[in-house]
Amino acid sequence: MKIGNLPQKAGLLGAMRVVRWVGVVGLEIHAQINSESKLFSSSRVQFAAPPNSTVSFFDASLPGTLPVINRRCIEAAVMTGLALNCSINKKSLFDRKHYFYADLPAGYQITQQRLPVAVNGTLTYRHQVGAKWNQMLTKCVRIKQVQLEQDSGKSLHDEIRRQTLVDLNRAGVGLMEIVMEPDMSCGEEAAAAVRELQLILQALGTCNANMSEGQMRVDANISVHRPGEPYGVRTEVKNINSARFLAKAIDYEIQRQVDVLENGGTNLNETRAFDYKLGATIPMRDKEGKQDYRFMPEPNLPPLVLYDSNSLPANADPDQIINIDLIRKNQPELPSVIRERLVEQYGILPEQSFILVNEEGLQEYFQTVVRMTNVDPKKIIGWLINDLLGHLRQQNLTIKQSPVSPVALAELLTLLDNGSISSSAAKQVFQELCKGGEKTPAEIIKEKNLGLLKDRMQLEEICQRILNGHQKEVAEIRQGNHKIMNKLIGLVQKATKGRADPVLVKSILEEKVLS
Repeated sequence: MKIGNLPQKAGLLGAMRVVRWVGVVGLEIHAQINSESKLFSSSRVQFAAPPNSTVSFFDASLPGTLPVINRRCIEAAVMTGLALNCSINKKSLFDRKHYFYADLPAGYQITQQRLPVAVNGTLTYRHQVGAKWNQMLTKCVRIKQVQLEQDSGKSLHDEIRRQTLVDLNRAGVGLMEIVMEPDMSCGEEAAAAVRELQLILQALGTCNANMSEGQMRVDANISVHRPGEPYGVRTEVKNINSARFLAKAIDYEIQRQVDVLENGGTNLNETRAFDYKLGATIPMRDKEGKQDYRFMPEPNLPPLVLYDSNSLPANADPDQIINIDLIRKNQPELPSVIRERLVEQYGILPEQSFILVNEEGLQEYFQTVVRMTNVDPKKIIGWLINDLLGHLRQQNLTIKQSPVSPVALAELLTLLDNGSISSSAAKQVFQELCKGGEKTPAEIIKEKNLGLLKDRMQLEEICQRILNGHQKEVAEIRQGNHKIMNKLIGLVQKATKGRADPVLVKSILEEKVLS
């Protein structure tokens, strides 16, 4: 990826050459495990609960309390690792990572620094590389590891009273930290990888991945360098809570680093935050002096031992062990498999199946329309992507907020398919449906007199009137320029407000002009 251009003199002729910069992006993603209780305590997990209302003695780090690991969290980590093509470690270890935060009551976090649950995976994703929806590029990012760890609490800063309040509801909630290698080069690639990961986690049910509720948070490690040279000094942009902001933060940070280098400066190894109002990253703290987290084995937790069908102990209690092969066998259908199935089942393009799966609610909408009409699914998908999605994006609406229901669209497409209306009239009906209201397509057609005009005598009169007023075009057609016929058909459609049967109109015009 070419990021920055710097013109410089080259040789005696003073020719200009372009200095190219390459962005390097790696991600650390914290995904909150979809579990009713926390990682090492029985406290419930509840978004927006009253402050400090879901805190156990262990979460508050009272002396004498001990961790008891949550089986559901282990299964979720294994399932996620398998979906990301990772190797599952049959033995993994827990560690203490020491650092001071006011909302980290123990003064350390229980994590998996030495030997995580899953390692060495891959995530394949696609992202748009052009202006059109079908200009897609497939890429792959390596997954370094998937590890279990605790979340911290939350500090609430009161600027007016100049005080900080601590809410420990989130303290101890189970997280999966998913570390992606620096295989990406720009914001759009990183955002596409995160969106694909979201879909996978949601399909598995291991994480709801609602970024607006903090269920999935992204830290981006970013640097730039010239091709063929070592990687540059990296910065870390912390706690980004949307894929759109992630793309903006990364692209801004890459350009900022390029500007610093081109102006003769040096990039700092620092932590930054993204201010979405400014559209810029701002410094938080430098990382020049490497922090000593004083990692040590967690003394209160034994090694986490997992089994497969070959290593399963005889007469083992299923409630006391976790079988990797059983989890693999019960895994749900992943987004990549769903896309392939949609292509095979409905004969649509891979790019169209990508949009169906990636747009929340669109796959269900599409399949509802397909069930309610006999129209070719390839025609339905065209209307969904070009017309419905186009309108929704223009109005900043989601599929669930669509003013056009699947029932209404199915009825409209059925009327178009059986010849009750023309395609241009169908577009007019669709625009009326987009305005909301309770009228059906049939009622709109009747009210606005948009039914297909098939009366041959009436159409012959209209066609003759058009021909009389466009003798130049008629002459050109008779001389062999048959493309001009489309112009005449369009004029007839304009005269009939899109109601004329296009097949009959073409037949009449050809008969009158060419015979």
